[in-house]
Amino acid sequence: MGVFDSLVLGFGVALTVNNLFYCFIGVLIGTLIGVLPGLGPVATISLLLPATFGMDPVSSIIMLAGVYYGAQYGGSTTSILVNIPGEASSIITCLDGYRMARQGRAGAALGMSAFGSFIGGTASIIGLMLIAPMLARLALKFGPPEYFCLMLFGLTMVTYLCVGPISKGLIMTVAGLAVSVIGQDPVSGITRFTFGSITLMDGVGIVPVAMGLFGIGEVLTNIEENIKQEVFSSKIKGLYPSLKDWAACKWPILRGSLLGFFMGILPGAGTVIPTFMSYSMEKRLSRHPEKFGTGMIEGVAGPETANNAAVGGAMVTLLSLGIPPNVGMAILLGAFIIHGIQPGPLLLTKHPAIFWGTIASMYIGNVMLLILNLPLIGLWVKILKIPYNILFPLIIMFCFLGAYSLNNNIYDIVIMISFGFFGYLIRKFSYEAAPFTLALVLGPMLENAFRQSLLYGDPWIFFKRPISAVLLLISVVLLVTSFFPMIFQKRVELTENLKE
Repeated sequence: MGVFDSLVLGFGVALTVNNLFYCFIGVLIGTLIGVLPGLGPVATISLLLPATFGMDPVSSIIMLAGVYYGAQYGGSTTSILVNIPGEASSIITCLDGYRMARQGRAGAALGMSAFGSFIGGTASIIGLMLIAPMLARLALKFGPPEYFCLMLFGLTMVTYLCVGPISKGLIMTVAGLAVSVIGQDPVSGITRFTFGSITLMDGVGIVPVAMGLFGIGEVLTNIEENIKQEVFSSKIKGLYPSLKDWAACKWPILRGSLLGFFMGILPGAGTVIPTFMSYSMEKRLSRHPEKFGTGMIEGVAGPETANNAAVGGAMVTLLSLGIPPNVGMAILLGAFIIHGIQPGPLLLTKHPAIFWGTIASMYIGNVMLLILNLPLIGLWVKILKIPYNILFPLIIMFCFLGAYSLNNNIYDIVIMISFGFFGYLIRKFSYEAAPFTLALVLGPMLENAFRQSLLYGDPWIFFKRPISAVLLLISVVLLVTSFFPMIFQKRVELTENLKE
């Protein structure tokens, strides 16, 4: 089946009334979550997972994917109007977006952010449509050794790209792998580290862990930081960028689309690193680099395009290889598995409706987001004024409901609360949750691939097969070079920039 026929199938799936409705709900919730600081798409997808149990698998994936890429749109609104990033990927937008708002150009910043997001998102979907099938065909040649080394490479990249010392990333990765082995051994059936608990015999579920780490943990951190709500209150006008703005932003948008997409494919890059790289690139290429940070529209267009383009890149790795390149994709992988679907090279042949339906829905969702974002700016401003003493208890309540509704088991709430405090502590001591979460999701697959590889009877099998040997070599090089003084200094500088 050619690409055109596949797209016809995809749009046939995505344009049904049911799937259009869930796509709209997904992007609307995603935008709302992006606007509100304190609850990200990862926690939201975790909260919504129980609600999808009775849904059709295609509809549930379409809705949850819409939440993820919709949040990238909404995060810029908070950055521009409040100078607080609604999403981590919108941190860099605060630098020039908020300055533009103070200069009376909030409308132009919001408008260019929306159009840039639309262009970057659409470009990445085209890339996803072209590259994912080719990568899936290549992945059919992978055996257990290649998959083991690929997952090891993914965990190494996530650790390597962590902000701060590499040792902290390694600690979180090992902790995630340790938690992932709790439960029954997949080969012998022997229970491991369950301490007699029936709940833990099935392992530690990703949903209560994610809700604890990214929901409860984020709320506790925000309460301690005592963030002030100072919404930019002047009338917002001029939402459609001028020709001069378009002339200044056409190349940043193009570069942001390409950079975001290809960085998104890499494990560990996520949506944050492409935005910082885009901003640095535009500042370096600008004729007036000294003006960046004072209200340059290029400093909004490039990063906001890159973070949306990175979503399509991340979907390439998830759909074609079955490997989540970041935390959001890890939770989405959990949604696939809950519905009995394994993303990877066989997804295209076994479930073409889900594969192409998801891609087609992303086209439709991007159009919906562009239509929604500009007219609803006034509504988002009003929502931003909701007091945190009302918002945070609501978030915690939804976390409790979501955790309990998974299995109607009170111990799932205990697990969620435990990881909520764990999430608060790791933030307080500057550890990242991303390596822990990815290690938790990939741990069982990593273990299975390793044990299947050993069935070949040769412990050197990983070095004798070209693809696995190359991936293993890159992983070792990344870990070793991360301890070099020059690279360590760059990591410290990036940490300081993120804190500022």
